[in-house]
Amino acid sequence: MKKKILIVGAGQAACSLAGKYRQQDSEAAITIVGEERYLPYQRPPLSKKYVTGEMSVESLFLRPEAWYQKNDISLLSGHRVVRIDRKSKQVELDDGRVLDYDKLALTTGTRPRALPSEMGGELKGVYVVRGIDDANAFATEVASGRRALVIGGGYIGLEAAAVLSKQGLQVRVVEIADRILQRVACAETSNYFRQLHHENGVQIDEGLGVKRLVGDNGSVVGAEFSDGSAMEVDFVIVGVGVVANDDLARDAGLNVDQGILVNSFGQTNDKDIYAAGDCTRFEYLGQMVRLESVQNAVDQAESTAANMAGFETPYTPYPWFWSDQFNVKLQIAGLNQSYTDTVTRIGAKPGSLSVWYFANERLVSVDAMNDPRTFMTAKKMFSSNQLASIEQIRDPDFDPRSVLGA
Repeated sequence: MKKKILIVGAGQAACSLAGKYRQQDSEAAITIVGEERYLPYQRPPLSKKYVTGEMSVESLFLRPEAWYQKNDISLLSGHRVVRIDRKSKQVELDDGRVLDYDKLALTTGTRPRALPSEMGGELKGVYVVRGIDDANAFATEVASGRRALVIGGGYIGLEAAAVLSKQGLQVRVVEIADRILQRVACAETSNYFRQLHHENGVQIDEGLGVKRLVGDNGSVVGAEFSDGSAMEVDFVIVGVGVVANDDLARDAGLNVDQGILVNSFGQTNDKDIYAAGDCTRFEYLGQMVRLESVQNAVDQAESTAANMAGFETPYTPYPWFWSDQFNVKLQIAGLNQSYTDTVTRIGAKPGSLSVWYFANERLVSVDAMNDPRTFMTAKKMFSSNQLASIEQIRDPDFDPRSVLGA
């Protein structure tokens, strides 16, 4: 009898997991259930090239519809799983249908943190950008000269600010923390991007909170801030982080803690239920982490698929991330959690810079701004466990590539 492989969630991890599983098992019945009506698609371009019209909906799709047909992968789009019955190994859909599974994979991703309704989060003209429909609504606001307020100075907020500024809008970013990128980067990287945005006409205010958004006839028209000041706005982008979609897993009695907890094989505390992608939390270098990146979604999903098919393949992540803002490409290798020291190195080209993070003198991460060579060197260091020392990196004449024998 064919194995029934059910994948809940229809993003990058789902697509990668389904494809990898099909390579391992040509006979299994594979089904993907997704809430949105679209084919699985890439999300990073939504607030960038898609919202500016440089990319079509079709160009966002990870695979064409014909690929799913060719690989005998069933897509149930526009449906939500409302309940998992672990005992009977079934899931219930929002239309009442029940699907059986032998192995279940949860690739439910994350959702943006919304601004509370009492702060004006439900006013028309207030946006979070998570899906195609969000981006379509947001795109109608983008016109030169309009006033945009971006709440949140993380990568999501800064990327949105850069796109809007390039389109000729007046953009202001407010960040309640002492500095932008405080949760995800060191002060040196924050300083680099603050200066970049300043040079491109974006106003950034740090240490400033939003008291409330002001509405008129249900639409946002202004904002009041924690220091008593106010401003008029045409629309607002909210970029204050994301929350793992682990509710379905929690309700089913699976272990969750700011994400679905999985072991190195992608397995939950139920031997027949796995999870992969942004919704998961797992151990990395002795710490519990949730990696929100395309790299992790793909690599963890493929490793999990192999394990679901019976091949014991522990997942060893080599995290990397990127962010595009104005004419700068930031590439990050590693994970800077619990760093104790940083070293800044000037790159070979004008405007290029790298920041090297160390935790008790062990290299853990590198931020490379317009410095792809350093980024690739750092990636190779982590994947080969050939790490430069802090003394070497502090020497401006030292070539990091020499650690790799280059």
